[in-house]
Amino acid sequence: MALRFYNTLTQTTEPFSPAQDNTVRMYTCGPTVWNFVHIGNLRTFTSQDILRRWLQYRNYGLQHVMNITDVDDRIIQQAVAAGQSIYDYTDIYTKAFFEDTGKVRLQRPEIVSKATDHINEMVALIQGLAENGCTYESEGSTYFRIAKFPEYGKLAHLHFEGMQSGARVDTDKYEKDDARDFVLWKARKEGEHFWDTPLGPGRPGWHIECSAMAMKYLGETLDIHAGGVDLIFPHHENEIAQSEACTHKPFARFWLHTEHLMVEGETMSKSKGNFYTLRDLFEKGYSPEAVRYLLTSVPYRKQLNFTFDGLRSAATAIERLRNFELRLKTTKFPDGDNPAFDERTAKALAQFEEALDDDLNTAEALGAVFEYIRDANTAIDNGDFKTANRQNADSFLQKFDQVFDVLKPTVSEHALSDADIDALVAERTAAKKAKNFKRSDEIRQTLADQNVILEDTKEGTRWKRK
Repeated sequence: MALRFYNTLTQTTEPFSPAQDNTVRMYTCGPTVWNFVHIGNLRTFTSQDILRRWLQYRNYGLQHVMNITDVDDRIIQQAVAAGQSIYDYTDIYTKAFFEDTGKVRLQRPEIVSKATDHINEMVALIQGLAENGCTYESEGSTYFRIAKFPEYGKLAHLHFEGMQSGARVDTDKYEKDDARDFVLWKARKEGEHFWDTPLGPGRPGWHIECSAMAMKYLGETLDIHAGGVDLIFPHHENEIAQSEACTHKPFARFWLHTEHLMVEGETMSKSKGNFYTLRDLFEKGYSPEAVRYLLTSVPYRKQLNFTFDGLRSAATAIERLRNFELRLKTTKFPDGDNPAFDERTAKALAQFEEALDDDLNTAEALGAVFEYIRDANTAIDNGDFKTANRQNADSFLQKFDQVFDVLKPTVSEHALSDADIDALVAERTAAKKAKNFKRSDEIRQTLADQNVILEDTKEGTRWKRK
Protein backbone atom coordinates (compact mmCIF):
# COMPACT_ATOMS: atom_id res chain seq x y z
CA MET A 1 0.00 0.00 0.00
CA ALA A 2 1.00 3.63 -0.46
CA LEU A 3 2.57 5.84 2.16
CA ARG A 4 -0.20 7.41 4.25
CA PHE A 5 -0.49 9.82 7.15
CA TYR A 6 -3.20 10.82 9.58
CA ASN A 7 -4.16 14.39 8.74
CA THR A 8 -5.32 16.44 11.74
CA LEU A 9 -7.16 18.79 9.38
CA THR A 10 -9.42 16.09 7.88
CA GLN A 11 -9.24 13.65 10.82
CA THR A 12 -8.61 10.81 8.37
CA THR A 13 -5.61 8.76 7.23
CA GLU A 14 -4.82 9.72 3.64
CA PRO A 15 -2.35 8.55 0.97
CA PHE A 16 0.55 10.96 0.77
CA SER A 17 2.65 12.23 -2.10
CA PRO A 18 4.11 15.70 -2.75
CA ALA A 19 1.98 18.19 -4.65
CA GLN A 20 4.84 19.04 -7.03
CA ASP A 21 7.61 16.88 -8.50
CA ASN A 22 9.27 14.54 -6.00
CA THR A 23 10.16 17.04 -3.28
CA VAL A 24 8.31 17.20 0.03
CA ARG A 25 7.93 20.80 1.22
CA MET A 26 7.73 20.46 4.98
CA TYR A 27 7.66 22.92 7.87
CA THR A 28 8.11 21.89 11.48
CA CYS A 29 7.83 24.09 14.54
CA GLY A 30 11.24 24.19 16.17
CA PRO A 31 12.33 25.18 19.67
CA THR A 32 11.63 28.35 21.59
CA VAL A 33 15.19 28.92 22.74
CA TRP A 34 14.76 30.10 26.31
CA ASN A 35 16.16 26.97 28.02
CA PHE A 36 17.68 23.55 27.35
CA VAL A 37 15.60 21.05 25.38
CA HIS A 38 13.55 18.74 27.63
CA ILE A 39 12.30 15.25 26.85
CA GLY A 40 8.77 16.46 26.08
CA ASN A 41 10.12 18.71 23.32
CA LEU A 42 12.47 15.97 22.24
CA ARG A 43 9.66 13.48 21.71
CA THR A 44 8.19 15.75 19.04
CA PHE A 45 11.53 16.51 17.40
CA THR A 46 12.44 12.80 17.33
CA SER A 47 9.14 11.86 15.70
CA GLN A 48 9.84 14.50 13.06
CA ASP A 49 13.26 12.93 12.50
CA ILE A 50 11.60 9.56 11.87
CA LEU A 51 9.26 11.31 9.41
CA ARG A 52 12.25 12.88 7.62
CA ARG A 53 14.12 9.61 7.43
CA TRP A 54 11.14 7.65 6.18
CA LEU A 55 10.46 10.16 3.42
CA GLN A 56 14.11 9.84 2.40
CA TYR A 57 13.87 6.04 2.59
CA ARG A 58 10.94 6.22 0.18
CA ASN A 59 13.16 8.26 -2.17
CA TYR A 60 11.49 11.64 -1.79
CA GLY A 61 13.51 14.81 -1.89
CA LEU A 62 13.17 17.08 1.12
CA GLN A 63 12.89 20.82 1.53
CA HIS A 64 12.43 20.95 5.29
CA VAL A 65 12.24 24.25 7.13
CA MET A 66 12.39 24.45 10.92
CA ASN A 67 12.04 27.74 12.75
CA ILE A 68 13.89 28.95 15.81
CA THR A 69 11.64 31.12 17.96
CA ASP A 70 14.14 33.59 19.38
CA VAL A 71 11.72 36.34 20.36
CA ASP A 72 8.55 35.94 22.43
CA ASP A 73 7.19 36.98 25.83
CA ARG A 74 9.12 34.38 27.80
CA ILE A 75 12.44 35.02 26.05
CA ILE A 76 12.16 38.75 26.67
CA GLN A 77 11.40 38.19 30.36
CA GLN A 78 14.29 35.75 30.80
CA ALA A 79 16.77 37.92 28.89
CA VAL A 80 15.86 40.98 30.96
CA ALA A 81 16.26 38.95 34.17
CA ALA A 82 19.68 37.76 32.97
CA GLY A 83 20.75 41.27 31.99
CA GLN A 84 21.38 40.17 28.38
CA SER A 85 20.14 41.12 24.94
CA ILE A 86 17.71 38.64 23.40
CA TYR A 87 20.41 37.80 20.83
CA ASP A 88 23.04 36.89 23.44
CA TYR A 89 20.52 35.05 25.58
CA THR A 90 19.02 32.92 22.80
CA ASP A 91 22.36 32.19 21.16
CA ILE A 92 23.33 30.08 24.19
CA TYR A 93 20.25 27.89 23.95
CA THR A 94 20.20 27.71 20.15
CA LYS A 95 23.71 26.24 20.17
CA ALA A 96 22.76 23.91 23.02
CA PHE A 97 19.70 22.70 21.09
CA PHE A 98 21.74 21.57 18.10
CA GLU A 99 24.43 20.09 20.33
CA ASP A 100 21.86 18.05 22.27
CA THR A 101 19.75 16.95 19.31
CA GLY A 102 22.91 16.03 17.43
CA LYS A 103 23.75 13.58 20.21
CA VAL A 104 20.45 11.77 19.69
CA ARG A 105 21.15 11.84 15.96
CA LEU A 106 18.40 14.14 14.77
CA GLN A 107 19.09 15.21 11.21
CA ARG A 108 19.37 18.95 10.68
CA PRO A 109 16.65 20.39 8.42
CA GLU A 110 17.67 21.84 5.08
CA ILE A 111 16.75 25.33 6.31
CA VAL A 112 16.85 26.57 9.90
CA SER A 113 15.23 30.00 10.14
CA LYS A 114 15.45 32.35 13.10
CA ALA A 115 12.45 34.57 13.69
CA THR A 116 14.61 37.64 14.27
CA ASP A 117 16.13 37.25 10.80
CA HIS A 118 12.70 37.53 9.14
CA ILE A 119 11.10 40.66 10.57
CA ASN A 120 10.68 42.20 7.10
CA GLU A 121 8.79 39.14 5.85
CA MET A 122 6.47 39.30 8.86
CA VAL A 123 5.79 42.99 8.31
CA ALA A 124 5.01 42.35 4.62
CA LEU A 125 2.57 39.57 5.53
CA ILE A 126 0.79 41.81 8.05
CA GLN A 127 0.58 44.55 5.43
CA GLY A 128 -0.99 42.06 3.01
CA LEU A 129 -3.57 41.13 5.62
CA ALA A 130 -4.31 44.81 6.17
CA GLU A 131 -4.92 45.29 2.47
CA ASN A 132 -7.44 42.43 2.65
CA GLY A 133 -9.26 44.13 5.51
CA CYS A 134 -8.28 41.47 8.08
CA THR A 135 -6.49 43.65 10.62
CA TYR A 136 -7.07 46.63 12.87
CA GLU A 137 -4.88 48.71 15.16
CA SER A 138 -5.28 49.46 18.81
CA GLU A 139 -2.84 51.38 21.01
CA GLY A 140 -0.03 50.86 18.51
CA SER A 141 -0.54 47.09 18.14
CA THR A 142 -1.98 45.33 15.08
CA TYR A 143 -4.53 42.54 15.50
CA PHE A 144 -6.01 39.86 13.24
CA ARG A 145 -9.79 40.12 13.00
CA ILE A 146 -10.99 36.52 13.32
CA ALA A 147 -14.48 37.45 12.07
CA LYS A 148 -12.88 37.97 8.63
CA PHE A 149 -11.94 34.28 8.47
CA PRO A 150 -15.15 32.20 8.78
CA GLU A 151 -13.23 28.90 8.73
CA TYR A 152 -11.45 29.71 11.99
CA GLY A 153 -11.35 26.55 14.12
CA LYS A 154 -11.21 24.04 11.26
CA LEU A 155 -7.89 22.49 12.35
CA ALA A 156 -8.72 22.17 16.04
CA HIS A 157 -12.33 21.26 15.13
CA LEU A 158 -13.67 23.86 17.54
CA HIS A 159 -16.61 26.20 17.06
CA PHE A 160 -16.50 29.88 17.91
CA GLU A 161 -19.87 31.19 16.71
CA GLY A 162 -20.58 32.84 20.07
CA MET A 163 -17.20 34.50 20.29
CA GLN A 164 -17.23 38.09 21.51
CA SER A 165 -16.49 40.34 18.55
CA GLY A 166 -13.58 42.73 19.00
CA ALA A 167 -12.21 41.13 22.19
CA ARG A 168 -8.46 40.77 21.99
CA VAL A 169 -5.69 38.58 23.36
CA ASP A 170 -2.15 39.91 23.59
CA THR A 171 -0.20 36.99 25.05
CA ASP A 172 1.63 34.56 22.80
CA LYS A 173 -0.08 31.52 24.35
CA TYR A 174 -3.68 31.13 25.41
CA GLU A 175 -6.39 28.54 25.90
CA LYS A 176 -9.25 27.64 23.60
CA ASP A 177 -11.68 29.50 25.85
CA ASP A 178 -9.75 32.69 25.03
CA ALA A 179 -10.29 32.48 21.27
CA ARG A 180 -10.30 36.13 20.34
CA ASP A 181 -8.64 38.44 17.85
CA PHE A 182 -4.93 37.78 18.21
CA VAL A 183 -2.00 40.13 18.04
CA LEU A 184 0.17 40.23 14.89
CA TRP A 185 2.43 43.12 15.86
CA LYS A 186 2.97 44.25 19.45
CA ALA A 187 3.57 47.89 20.24
CA ARG A 188 6.87 48.73 21.87
CA LYS A 189 7.05 48.40 25.66
CA GLU A 190 9.59 50.06 27.90
CA GLY A 191 12.69 47.89 28.33
CA GLU A 192 11.77 45.42 25.56
CA HIS A 193 13.66 44.75 22.36
CA PHE A 194 11.87 46.36 19.40
CA TRP A 195 12.17 46.97 15.66
CA ASP A 196 11.31 50.20 13.83
CA THR A 197 9.00 49.23 10.94
CA PRO A 198 6.17 50.72 8.87
CA LEU A 199 3.85 49.14 11.44
CA GLY A 200 5.44 51.26 14.15
CA PRO A 201 8.07 50.38 16.74
CA GLY A 202 7.48 46.98 18.26
CA ARG A 203 7.93 43.27 17.73
CA PRO A 204 6.04 40.41 16.07
CA GLY A 205 3.49 38.22 17.78
CA TRP A 206 4.45 34.54 17.96
CA HIS A 207 1.95 33.23 15.41
CA ILE A 208 2.93 35.47 12.48
CA GLU A 209 6.53 34.24 12.64
CA CYS A 210 5.88 30.73 11.32
CA SER A 211 3.53 31.78 8.52
CA ALA A 212 6.02 34.31 7.17
CA MET A 213 8.99 31.96 7.26
CA ALA A 214 7.13 28.92 5.95
CA MET A 215 5.77 30.75 2.91
CA LYS A 216 9.07 32.48 2.18
CA TYR A 217 10.91 29.21 1.73
CA LEU A 218 8.17 26.74 0.75
CA GLY A 219 5.57 28.74 -1.13
CA GLU A 220 1.96 29.48 -0.29
CA THR A 221 0.91 25.84 0.16
CA LEU A 222 3.06 23.35 2.09
CA ASP A 223 2.93 19.58 1.75
CA ILE A 224 3.37 18.91 5.47
CA HIS A 225 3.22 21.04 8.59
CA ALA A 226 4.17 19.20 11.79
CA GLY A 227 4.44 19.91 15.49
CA GLY A 228 3.21 18.81 18.91
CA VAL A 229 -0.49 18.46 19.75
CA ASP A 230 -0.12 21.41 22.13
CA LEU A 231 0.38 23.64 19.07
CA ILE A 232 -2.86 22.73 17.28
CA PHE A 233 -4.64 25.52 19.12
CA PRO A 234 -4.00 28.38 19.11
CA HIS A 235 -0.70 28.43 17.22
CA HIS A 236 -1.44 26.32 14.15
CA GLU A 237 -5.03 27.49 13.99
CA ASN A 238 -3.79 31.07 13.86
CA GLU A 239 -1.17 30.21 11.26
CA ILE A 240 -3.91 28.88 8.99
CA ALA A 241 -6.11 31.93 9.53
CA GLN A 242 -3.47 34.56 8.80
CA SER A 243 -1.87 32.63 5.90
CA GLU A 244 -5.07 31.73 4.08
CA ALA A 245 -6.65 35.13 4.70
CA CYS A 246 -3.68 36.63 2.89
CA THR A 247 -3.19 34.15 0.01
CA HIS A 248 -6.71 32.67 -0.35
CA LYS A 249 -4.98 29.30 -0.81
CA PRO A 250 -4.70 26.27 1.50
CA PHE A 251 -1.74 26.79 3.82
CA ALA A 252 -0.80 23.11 4.33
CA ARG A 253 -2.11 19.91 2.78
CA PHE A 254 -1.20 17.61 5.69
CA TRP A 255 -0.99 18.44 9.40
CA LEU A 256 0.88 15.90 11.57
CA HIS A 257 0.86 16.24 15.35
CA THR A 258 2.84 14.31 17.97
CA GLU A 259 1.07 13.36 21.21
CA HIS A 260 2.17 14.40 24.68
CA LEU A 261 4.86 12.69 26.71
CA MET A 262 4.10 11.66 30.29
CA VAL A 263 6.73 10.86 32.91
CA GLU A 264 6.00 7.85 35.13
CA GLY A 265 2.32 8.31 34.28
CA GLU A 266 2.18 12.00 35.21
CA THR A 267 2.42 15.29 33.35
CA MET A 268 6.00 16.52 33.40
CA SER A 269 6.55 19.58 35.58
CA LYS A 270 9.32 21.03 37.72
CA SER A 271 6.99 21.19 40.72
CA LYS A 272 6.53 17.39 40.59
CA GLY A 273 10.27 16.80 40.35
CA ASN A 274 9.84 14.82 37.12
CA PHE A 275 11.12 17.43 34.68
CA TYR A 276 14.15 16.21 32.72
CA THR A 277 16.30 17.79 30.08
CA LEU A 278 18.32 15.59 27.76
CA ARG A 279 21.41 16.68 29.67
CA ASP A 280 19.87 15.43 32.92
CA LEU A 281 19.51 11.94 31.40
CA PHE A 282 23.09 11.92 30.13
CA GLU A 283 24.31 12.88 33.61
CA LYS A 284 22.38 9.90 35.00
CA GLY A 285 24.39 7.64 32.67
CA TYR A 286 21.80 6.88 29.98
CA SER A 287 23.07 6.71 26.42
CA PRO A 288 21.77 8.92 23.60
CA GLU A 289 20.74 5.78 21.69
CA ALA A 290 18.60 4.52 24.60
CA VAL A 291 16.83 7.88 24.81
CA ARG A 292 16.29 7.91 21.04
CA TYR A 293 14.99 4.35 21.02
CA LEU A 294 12.50 4.94 23.82
CA LEU A 295 11.18 8.12 22.21
CA THR A 296 10.63 6.33 18.90
CA SER A 297 9.24 3.08 20.30
CA VAL A 298 5.65 4.35 20.57
CA PRO A 299 3.85 5.65 17.44
CA TYR A 300 3.85 9.45 17.37
CA ARG A 301 0.07 9.80 17.68
CA LYS A 302 -0.04 7.77 20.90
CA GLN A 303 0.85 9.17 24.29
CA LEU A 304 4.28 8.03 25.46
CA ASN A 305 4.89 7.20 29.12
CA PHE A 306 8.56 7.94 29.76
CA THR A 307 9.99 5.82 32.59
CA PHE A 308 13.47 4.90 33.75
CA ASP A 309 12.48 1.24 33.47
CA GLY A 310 11.61 2.03 29.88
CA LEU A 311 15.04 3.56 29.34
CA ARG A 312 16.70 0.45 30.74
CA SER A 313 14.52 -1.74 28.52
CA ALA A 314 15.51 0.41 25.53
CA ALA A 315 19.19 -0.19 26.35
CA THR A 316 18.50 -3.94 26.53
CA ALA A 317 16.72 -3.89 23.16
CA ILE A 318 19.64 -2.04 21.56
CA GLU A 319 22.05 -4.60 23.05
CA ARG A 320 20.05 -7.36 21.41
CA LEU A 321 20.21 -5.59 18.07
CA ARG A 322 23.95 -5.04 18.34
CA ASN A 323 24.59 -8.61 19.44
CA PHE A 324 22.78 -9.85 16.35
CA GLU A 325 24.75 -7.51 14.13
CA LEU A 326 27.98 -8.75 15.72
CA ARG A 327 26.92 -12.36 15.26
CA LEU A 328 26.26 -11.73 11.57
CA LYS A 329 29.68 -10.18 11.13
CA THR A 330 31.80 -12.65 13.08
CA THR A 331 30.14 -16.09 12.89
CA LYS A 332 31.41 -18.66 10.39
CA PHE A 333 28.24 -20.00 8.78
CA PRO A 334 27.88 -23.21 6.76
CA ASP A 335 28.56 -22.73 3.05
CA GLY A 336 25.65 -22.37 0.63
CA ASP A 337 22.28 -20.71 0.66
CA ASN A 338 18.96 -21.37 2.36
CA PRO A 339 16.29 -19.88 0.05
CA ALA A 340 13.64 -20.32 2.74
CA PHE A 341 15.51 -18.00 5.05
CA ASP A 342 15.97 -15.42 2.32
CA GLU A 343 12.17 -15.50 2.04
CA ARG A 344 11.93 -14.93 5.78
CA THR A 345 14.20 -11.88 5.45
CA ALA A 346 12.12 -10.50 2.57
CA LYS A 347 8.93 -10.97 4.61
CA ALA A 348 10.43 -9.11 7.58
CA LEU A 349 11.49 -6.22 5.38
CA ALA A 350 8.01 -6.02 3.84
CA GLN A 351 6.43 -5.96 7.32
CA PHE A 352 8.86 -3.27 8.46
CA GLU A 353 8.14 -1.07 5.45
CA GLU A 354 4.38 -1.57 5.60
CA ALA A 355 4.34 -0.56 9.28
CA LEU A 356 6.16 2.71 8.62
CA ASP A 357 4.10 3.41 5.49
CA ASP A 358 1.05 3.16 7.77
CA ASP A 359 1.35 6.57 9.45
CA LEU A 360 4.82 5.78 10.85
CA ASN A 361 3.80 2.87 13.07
CA THR A 362 7.17 2.52 14.77
CA ALA A 363 5.94 -0.06 17.29
CA GLU A 364 4.93 -2.51 14.56
CA ALA A 365 8.12 -1.82 12.64
CA LEU A 366 10.23 -2.66 15.69
CA GLY A 367 8.10 -5.75 16.31
CA ALA A 368 8.88 -6.99 12.79
CA VAL A 369 12.61 -6.50 13.42
CA PHE A 370 12.73 -8.35 16.72
CA GLU A 371 10.60 -11.25 15.50
CA TYR A 372 13.04 -11.59 12.63
CA ILE A 373 16.07 -11.53 14.94
CA ARG A 374 14.51 -14.28 17.05
CA ASP A 375 13.94 -16.44 13.96
CA ALA A 376 17.40 -15.69 12.62
CA ASN A 377 19.10 -16.65 15.88
CA THR A 378 17.14 -19.89 15.93
CA ALA A 379 18.18 -20.62 12.34
CA ILE A 380 21.83 -19.91 13.19
CA ASP A 381 21.67 -22.17 16.24
CA ASN A 382 20.18 -24.97 14.10
CA GLY A 383 22.67 -24.58 11.25
CA ASP A 384 19.93 -23.42 8.87
CA PHE A 385 21.48 -19.99 8.28
CA LYS A 386 24.03 -20.22 5.47
CA THR A 387 26.85 -17.99 4.27
CA ALA A 388 24.80 -16.64 1.37
CA ASN A 389 21.98 -15.59 3.73
CA ARG A 390 24.25 -13.13 5.49
CA GLN A 391 24.06 -10.37 2.85
CA ASN A 392 20.27 -10.03 2.88
CA ALA A 393 20.12 -10.22 6.66
CA ASP A 394 22.73 -7.49 7.04
CA SER A 395 20.99 -5.37 4.40
CA PHE A 396 17.73 -5.57 6.36
CA LEU A 397 19.49 -4.54 9.56
CA GLN A 398 21.08 -1.54 7.84
CA LYS A 399 17.72 -0.48 6.36
CA PHE A 400 16.26 -0.59 9.85
CA ASP A 401 19.09 1.61 11.07
CA GLN A 402 18.63 4.15 8.27
CA VAL A 403 15.47 5.11 10.13
CA PHE A 404 16.03 4.29 13.81
CA ASP A 405 19.82 4.93 13.95
CA VAL A 406 20.68 3.15 17.19
CA LEU A 407 23.13 0.42 16.12
CA LYS A 408 26.33 2.41 16.33
CA PRO A 409 27.33 3.24 19.93
CA THR A 410 28.14 6.80 20.83
CA VAL A 411 31.90 7.06 21.15
CA SER A 412 33.53 9.84 23.14
CA GLU A 413 36.29 11.86 21.52
CA HIS A 414 38.76 10.29 23.96
CA ALA A 415 37.76 6.69 23.18
CA LEU A 416 40.01 4.16 21.50
CA SER A 417 39.60 3.88 17.75
CA ASP A 418 38.48 0.61 16.15
CA ALA A 419 42.03 0.10 14.87
CA ASP A 420 43.44 0.58 18.38
CA ILE A 421 40.99 -1.96 19.76
CA ASP A 422 41.83 -4.47 17.03
CA ALA A 423 45.54 -4.07 17.85
CA LEU A 424 44.95 -4.66 21.57
CA VAL A 425 42.77 -7.71 20.86
CA ALA A 426 45.54 -9.13 18.65
CA GLU A 427 48.11 -8.43 21.37
CA ARG A 428 45.90 -10.16 23.94
CA THR A 429 45.52 -13.20 21.68
CA ALA A 430 49.30 -13.41 21.34
CA ALA A 431 49.76 -13.01 25.10
CA LYS A 432 47.35 -15.87 25.78
CA LYS A 433 49.19 -18.13 23.35
CA ALA A 434 52.44 -17.26 25.14
CA LYS A 435 50.70 -18.03 28.46
CA ASN A 436 51.28 -14.42 29.56
CA PHE A 437 47.96 -14.28 31.36
CA LYS A 438 48.90 -11.21 33.37
CA ARG A 439 49.22 -9.16 30.17
CA SER A 440 46.10 -10.76 28.75
CA ASP A 441 44.10 -9.71 31.82
CA GLU A 442 45.58 -6.21 31.73
CA ILE A 443 44.42 -5.73 28.14
CA ARG A 444 40.93 -7.01 28.93
CA GLN A 445 40.71 -4.53 31.81
CA THR A 446 42.06 -1.68 29.66
CA LEU A 447 39.37 -2.36 27.11
CA ALA A 448 36.68 -2.74 29.78
CA ASP A 449 37.65 0.68 31.12
CA GLN A 450 36.97 1.99 27.61
CA ASN A 451 33.52 0.30 27.58
CA VAL A 452 34.74 -2.38 25.17
CA ILE A 453 33.51 -5.91 25.91
CA LEU A 454 35.41 -8.98 24.74
CA GLU A 455 33.84 -12.31 23.91
CA ASP A 456 36.02 -15.37 23.33
CA THR A 457 34.47 -17.81 20.85
CA LYS A 458 35.70 -20.90 19.08
CA GLU A 459 36.24 -18.69 16.01
CA GLY A 460 38.37 -16.22 17.96
CA THR A 461 37.84 -13.12 20.07
CA ARG A 462 35.22 -10.58 19.06
CA TRP A 463 34.55 -7.23 20.66
CA LYS A 464 31.82 -4.64 20.95
CA ARG A 465 31.36 -1.27 22.56
CA LYS A 466 28.85 -0.94 25.37
